[in-house]
Amino acid sequence: MAGPAIKLETVTKAFADNHVLRGIDLDVPAGGSVVVIGPSGTGKTVLLKTLIGVHTPDSGRMSVDGTEVSALDAAGRRGLYGRFGMLFQKSGLFDSLPVWENVAFRLLQQDRMSRREARDRAIEKLGLVGLAPGEADLFPSELSGGMQKRVGIARAMAADPDVLLLDEPTAGLDPIMSNIINDLILEVMETTGATVVSVNSDMKGAARTAQTAAMIYDGRIIWSGPTADMRASGNPYVDQFVNSRAEGPIPTVVDPAA
Repeated sequence: MAGPAIKLETVTKAFADNHVLRGIDLDVPAGGSVVVIGPSGTGKTVLLKTLIGVHTPDSGRMSVDGTEVSALDAAGRRGLYGRFGMLFQKSGLFDSLPVWENVAFRLLQQDRMSRREARDRAIEKLGLVGLAPGEADLFPSELSGGMQKRVGIARAMAADPDVLLLDEPTAGLDPIMSNIINDLILEVMETTGATVVSVNSDMKGAARTAQTAAMIYDGRIIWSGPTADMRASGNPYVDQFVNSRAEGPIPTVVDPAA
Protein backbone atom coordinates (compact mmCIF):
# COMPACT_ATOMS: atom_id res chain seq x y z
CA MET A 1 0.00 0.00 0.00
CA ALA A 2 1.42 3.34 -1.04
CA GLY A 3 2.24 5.89 1.64
CA PRO A 4 0.53 9.28 1.83
CA ALA A 5 0.97 12.21 -0.48
CA ILE A 6 2.72 15.28 0.94
CA LYS A 7 2.24 18.86 -0.21
CA LEU A 8 4.08 22.02 0.88
CA GLU A 9 2.88 25.45 -0.24
CA THR A 10 5.03 28.58 0.30
CA VAL A 11 6.43 27.16 3.56
CA THR A 12 8.81 29.48 5.41
CA LYS A 13 11.07 28.97 8.41
CA ALA A 14 13.48 31.41 10.04
CA PHE A 15 15.73 31.28 13.06
CA ALA A 16 16.02 34.84 14.36
CA ASP A 17 17.32 36.81 11.36
CA ASN A 18 18.36 33.70 9.44
CA HIS A 19 15.59 33.06 6.89
CA VAL A 20 16.28 29.47 5.86
CA LEU A 21 13.11 28.45 4.03
CA ARG A 22 11.73 31.36 2.03
CA GLY A 23 8.67 29.86 0.37
CA ILE A 24 9.04 26.14 -0.33
CA ASP A 25 6.62 24.53 -2.78
CA LEU A 26 6.97 20.76 -3.01
CA ASP A 27 4.69 17.90 -4.05
CA VAL A 28 5.51 14.31 -3.12
CA PRO A 29 3.12 11.78 -4.70
CA ALA A 30 1.79 8.87 -2.67
CA GLY A 31 4.33 6.05 -2.78
CA GLY A 32 6.77 8.27 -4.68
CA SER A 33 10.41 9.05 -4.00
CA VAL A 34 11.72 12.63 -4.16
CA VAL A 35 15.32 13.66 -3.54
CA VAL A 36 16.13 17.22 -2.46
CA ILE A 37 19.50 18.48 -3.72
CA GLY A 38 21.41 21.71 -3.35
CA PRO A 39 24.56 23.30 -1.89
CA SER A 40 25.38 23.06 1.81
CA GLY A 41 23.54 25.50 4.04
CA THR A 42 20.54 25.98 1.78
CA GLY A 43 17.98 24.43 4.15
CA LYS A 44 17.74 20.79 3.07
CA THR A 45 17.93 19.33 6.57
CA VAL A 46 15.66 22.08 7.94
CA LEU A 47 13.14 21.05 5.30
CA LEU A 48 13.24 17.41 6.44
CA LYS A 49 12.94 18.42 10.09
CA THR A 50 9.95 20.60 9.19
CA LEU A 51 8.34 17.64 7.44
CA ILE A 52 8.71 15.46 10.54
CA GLY A 53 7.54 18.15 12.96
CA VAL A 54 10.83 19.03 14.66
CA HIS A 55 10.41 22.56 13.27
CA THR A 56 7.06 24.33 12.91
CA PRO A 57 6.68 26.45 9.75
CA ASP A 58 6.41 30.20 10.30
CA SER A 59 3.96 30.46 7.43
CA GLY A 60 2.62 28.48 4.50
CA ARG A 61 0.70 25.21 4.34
CA MET A 62 1.81 21.60 4.78
CA SER A 63 -0.67 18.82 4.17
CA VAL A 64 -0.51 15.04 4.32
CA ASP A 65 -3.20 13.04 2.50
CA GLY A 66 -5.09 16.30 2.01
CA THR A 67 -5.18 17.15 5.73
CA GLU A 68 -3.47 20.40 6.67
CA VAL A 69 -1.06 19.75 9.54
CA SER A 70 -1.74 23.09 11.24
CA ALA A 71 -5.42 22.14 11.54
CA LEU A 72 -4.63 19.12 13.71
CA ASP A 73 -4.61 19.21 17.50
CA ALA A 74 -1.66 17.84 19.50
CA ALA A 75 -3.04 14.28 19.48
CA GLY A 76 -3.66 14.47 15.73
CA ARG A 77 -0.12 15.62 15.08
CA ARG A 78 1.32 12.85 17.23
CA GLY A 79 -0.71 10.36 15.23
CA LEU A 80 0.45 11.89 11.96
CA TYR A 81 4.14 11.97 12.82
CA GLY A 82 3.84 8.45 14.18
CA ARG A 83 3.54 7.45 10.52
CA PHE A 84 6.97 8.94 9.74
CA GLY A 85 10.43 7.42 10.14
CA MET A 86 13.71 9.29 9.73
CA LEU A 87 17.33 8.41 9.06
CA PHE A 88 19.47 11.25 10.40
CA GLN A 89 22.55 12.49 8.56
CA LYS A 90 25.04 11.00 11.03
CA SER A 91 22.72 8.11 11.94
CA GLY A 92 21.98 9.81 15.29
CA LEU A 93 22.52 6.67 17.36
CA PHE A 94 22.69 6.79 21.15
CA ASP A 95 26.20 5.72 22.16
CA SER A 96 25.05 4.49 25.58
CA LEU A 97 22.42 2.09 24.22
CA PRO A 98 23.01 -1.26 22.48
CA VAL A 99 22.01 -1.56 18.85
CA TRP A 100 18.65 -3.20 19.50
CA GLU A 101 17.58 -0.48 21.94
CA ASN A 102 18.58 2.16 19.41
CA VAL A 103 16.34 0.51 16.83
CA ALA A 104 13.50 0.01 19.32
CA PHE A 105 13.83 3.40 21.04
CA ARG A 106 10.51 4.77 19.81
CA LEU A 107 8.75 1.45 20.40
CA LEU A 108 9.88 1.46 24.02
CA GLN A 109 9.50 5.16 24.81
CA GLN A 110 6.46 6.20 22.81
CA ASP A 111 4.55 3.02 21.97
CA ARG A 112 5.25 1.46 25.40
CA MET A 113 5.98 -1.90 23.83
CA SER A 114 7.36 -4.58 26.14
CA ARG A 115 11.13 -5.01 26.06
CA ARG A 116 10.81 -8.58 24.82
CA GLU A 117 8.51 -7.63 21.94
CA ALA A 118 10.56 -4.53 21.11
CA ARG A 119 13.77 -6.56 21.01
CA ASP A 120 12.16 -9.11 18.68
CA ARG A 121 10.96 -6.31 16.40
CA ALA A 122 14.40 -4.71 16.42
CA ILE A 123 16.12 -7.97 15.49
CA GLU A 124 13.59 -8.44 12.68
CA LYS A 125 14.36 -4.99 11.26
CA LEU A 126 18.11 -5.49 11.68
CA GLY A 127 17.77 -8.66 9.63
CA LEU A 128 16.10 -6.69 6.85
CA VAL A 129 19.19 -4.46 6.61
CA GLY A 130 21.61 -7.37 6.65
CA LEU A 131 22.67 -7.39 10.31
CA ALA A 132 22.78 -10.61 12.35
CA PRO A 133 20.95 -11.12 15.68
CA GLY A 134 24.32 -11.32 17.45
CA GLU A 135 25.01 -7.71 16.46
CA ALA A 136 21.92 -6.49 18.30
CA ASP A 137 23.81 -6.37 21.60
CA LEU A 138 26.80 -4.43 20.29
CA PHE A 139 27.16 -0.71 20.92
CA PRO A 140 27.37 1.86 18.09
CA SER A 141 31.08 2.45 18.78
CA GLU A 142 31.71 -1.19 17.88
CA LEU A 143 30.21 -0.77 14.41
CA SER A 144 31.66 0.51 11.16
CA GLY A 145 30.17 3.60 9.51
CA GLY A 146 28.26 1.45 7.04
CA MET A 147 26.84 -0.72 9.80
CA GLN A 148 25.75 2.37 11.72
CA LYS A 149 23.88 3.57 8.63
CA ARG A 150 22.13 0.20 8.46
CA VAL A 151 21.12 0.49 12.10
CA GLY A 152 19.79 3.98 11.39
CA ILE A 153 17.68 2.65 8.52
CA ALA A 154 16.41 -0.20 10.72
CA ARG A 155 15.41 2.34 13.37
CA ALA A 156 13.61 4.47 10.77
CA MET A 157 11.69 1.34 9.73
CA ALA A 158 10.99 0.05 13.26
CA ALA A 159 7.37 1.24 13.46
CA ASP A 160 6.59 0.34 9.81
CA PRO A 161 6.18 4.00 8.76
CA ASP A 162 4.24 5.21 5.75
CA VAL A 163 6.81 7.96 5.13
CA LEU A 164 10.60 7.61 5.20
CA LEU A 165 12.82 10.69 5.46
CA LEU A 166 16.49 10.06 4.66
CA ASP A 167 19.12 12.72 5.38
CA GLU A 168 22.35 12.05 3.44
CA PRO A 169 22.07 8.25 3.67
CA THR A 170 25.53 7.62 2.16
CA ALA A 171 27.50 10.57 3.59
CA GLY A 172 30.99 9.56 4.71
CA LEU A 173 30.84 6.09 3.15
CA ASP A 174 33.17 4.64 0.54
CA PRO A 175 31.77 3.99 -2.97
CA ILE A 176 31.24 0.27 -2.37
CA MET A 177 29.33 0.77 0.87
CA SER A 178 27.40 3.66 -0.71
CA ASN A 179 26.18 1.29 -3.43
CA ILE A 180 25.19 -1.28 -0.80
CA ILE A 181 23.19 1.31 1.16
CA ASN A 182 21.53 2.59 -2.03
CA ASP A 183 20.55 -0.97 -2.97
CA LEU A 184 19.15 -1.40 0.53
CA ILE A 185 17.09 1.79 0.21
CA LEU A 186 15.67 0.57 -3.09
CA GLU A 187 14.79 -2.76 -1.51
CA VAL A 188 13.06 -1.05 1.42
CA MET A 189 11.08 1.19 -0.93
CA GLU A 190 9.98 -1.77 -3.06
CA THR A 191 9.07 -3.88 -0.03
CA THR A 192 7.18 -1.27 1.99
CA GLY A 193 5.72 1.04 -0.65
CA ALA A 194 6.54 3.98 1.62
CA THR A 195 6.59 7.57 0.42
CA VAL A 196 10.23 8.68 0.53
CA VAL A 197 11.79 12.14 0.79
CA SER A 198 15.58 12.17 0.88
CA VAL A 199 18.45 14.63 0.93
CA ASN A 200 21.44 13.38 -1.02
CA SER A 201 24.66 15.03 -2.19
CA ASP A 202 25.69 11.84 -4.00
CA MET A 203 24.27 12.42 -7.47
CA LYS A 204 24.65 8.78 -8.52
CA GLY A 205 22.81 7.67 -5.41
CA ALA A 206 20.15 10.34 -5.91
CA ALA A 207 19.53 9.20 -9.46
CA ARG A 208 19.27 5.56 -8.39
CA THR A 209 17.00 5.91 -5.39
CA ALA A 210 14.58 8.68 -6.40
CA GLN A 211 12.16 9.19 -9.25
CA THR A 212 12.06 12.99 -8.94
CA ALA A 213 14.61 15.61 -7.89
CA ALA A 214 13.99 19.07 -6.46
CA MET A 215 16.80 21.60 -6.10
CA ILE A 216 16.66 24.08 -3.23
CA TYR A 217 18.62 27.33 -3.45
CA ASP A 218 18.25 30.55 -1.47
CA GLY A 219 15.39 28.99 0.47
CA ARG A 220 13.23 28.06 -2.52
CA ILE A 221 12.78 25.14 -4.90
CA ILE A 222 14.24 26.50 -8.13
CA TRP A 223 13.85 23.36 -10.27
CA SER A 224 12.15 19.99 -10.11
CA GLY A 225 11.88 17.15 -12.56
CA PRO A 226 12.77 13.51 -13.20
CA THR A 227 16.16 12.52 -11.80
CA ALA A 228 17.06 11.29 -15.29
CA ASP A 229 16.91 14.93 -16.45
CA MET A 230 19.17 16.42 -13.77
CA ARG A 231 22.33 16.54 -15.85
CA ALA A 232 20.57 18.21 -18.76
CA SER A 233 18.04 20.32 -16.88
CA GLY A 234 18.70 23.58 -18.69
CA ASN A 235 18.84 25.33 -15.32
CA PRO A 236 22.30 26.90 -14.75
CA TYR A 237 22.18 26.34 -10.96
CA VAL A 238 21.26 22.67 -11.35
CA ASP A 239 23.84 22.24 -14.10
CA GLN A 240 26.62 23.66 -11.96
CA PHE A 241 25.68 21.64 -8.87
CA VAL A 242 24.93 18.28 -10.49
CA ASN A 243 27.96 18.38 -12.78
CA SER A 244 30.29 19.70 -10.02
CA ARG A 245 31.36 22.76 -12.01
CA ALA A 246 33.44 25.48 -10.35
CA GLU A 247 32.06 28.08 -12.75
CA GLY A 248 28.44 29.10 -12.58
CA PRO A 249 25.90 31.20 -10.67
CA ILE A 250 26.48 29.42 -7.33
CA PRO A 251 29.30 31.19 -5.42
CA THR A 252 32.21 28.87 -4.64
CA VAL A 253 34.12 31.33 -2.44
CA VAL A 254 32.61 32.51 0.83
CA ASP A 255 32.88 36.26 1.43
CA PRO A 256 34.44 36.60 4.93
CA ALA A 257 32.60 39.88 5.38
CA ALA A 258 29.22 38.24 4.72
